Amino acid sequence: MSADDFIVTPWHVEGDIDYDKLIKKFGTEKISSDLLGRIRSVAGEDHFMLRRGIFFSHREMNRILDDYQKGIKFFLYTGRGPSGHTHIGHLVPWVFSKWLQEKFDVNMYFQLTDDEKFFSKPNLTLEETHKFAYENALDFIALGFKPDKTKIIINTENIQTLYPIAAQVAKKINFSNTKATFGFTNETNIGMIFYTSLQSAPCFIEDKPVLIPLGVDQDPHFRLTRDIAPKIGKPKPALIHNIMIPALEGPGGKMSASADNGTIYTTDAPNVVKKKINKHAFSGGQPDVEQHRKIGGNPDIDVSYQYLRIFFEPDDNKLKSIYEDYKSGKLLSGELKAILIEKINGFLLVHQEKREKAKDKIHEFLLENK
Repeated sequence: MSADDFIVTPWHVEGDIDYDKLIKKFGTEKISSDLLGRIRSVAGEDHFMLRRGIFFSHREMNRILDDYQKGIKFFLYTGRGPSGHTHIGHLVPWVFSKWLQEKFDVNMYFQLTDDEKFFSKPNLTLEETHKFAYENALDFIALGFKPDKTKIIINTENIQTLYPIAAQVAKKINFSNTKATFGFTNETNIGMIFYTSLQSAPCFIEDKPVLIPLGVDQDPHFRLTRDIAPKIGKPKPALIHNIMIPALEGPGGKMSASADNGTIYTTDAPNVVKKKINKHAFSGGQPDVEQHRKIGGNPDIDVSYQYLRIFFEPDDNKLKSIYEDYKSGKLLSGELKAILIEKINGFLLVHQEKREKAKDKIHEFLLENK
């Protein structure tokens, strides 16, 4: 694969992603400084993930803000395909969704697609994906969502609610569109072919516009949803996309729930986090201390710095000084890794306590079938 080649689909991400090219390829819009200013003025503040371009692209975010300023509220929807334990990359759109929910005082739906992961992963049973759905739900709840405004949808449990909406959607999506969007072949199981209809269903669960914060790899599903929304008399879903969180081993691809070494899970113990980062985190530093002091490191390719930028260091001034110290050679790679280890373990200490408490509250969040 050449440097210009990269793959981004809902099931496979590979290569060094050029996000400007991806915007053109997917036909989305870059988040402009004007749009950032609008979000800041309507929400009353901005979010560091917006300032830093972690959320970089959108579809019709302006319309959501226009409607909101006219008194038409939207609702939020995001989700997770439960193929394994939650990792820190999954938390990015969830944390941002929580901020949006608080600033705009709106309802939130979180879909766990245990059926889709069963269809797409040959080695997983439905029992396993269902179990992971509950595990992943605990991480979502642990972030501090409020049950009165937040509902968790588990596809196999909420099919009674989802299916009538999915049927409306399915009737308007033809096989050639699905095949062209996802590259399906004659070998693809028919569960996968129908699946986009189920991922579309929460977009229309309330009679209001919807905003979906999500990883950009999931955009193709909602391109199809947006095409058919007017055909079923519904507003098109608006989307706001985050970048892919790199695997620990470095540039190219994304953190994956099924690749242990390249992934920090929310359930990892402090010593496991330390070992993974020290052993596997891709460094932008020089081969030895002397050269590093002389030439400096490259924070732009250093995974430890990227994790701080994306999630673990919300303070812009602290991040800037880490960037400059690393670039100048003042801060060594091992020291940068130590900063990240402390940040992640501090976060996970609190998160894991809340995750444990979420086990007693999960029933308050589960959507009841209508």
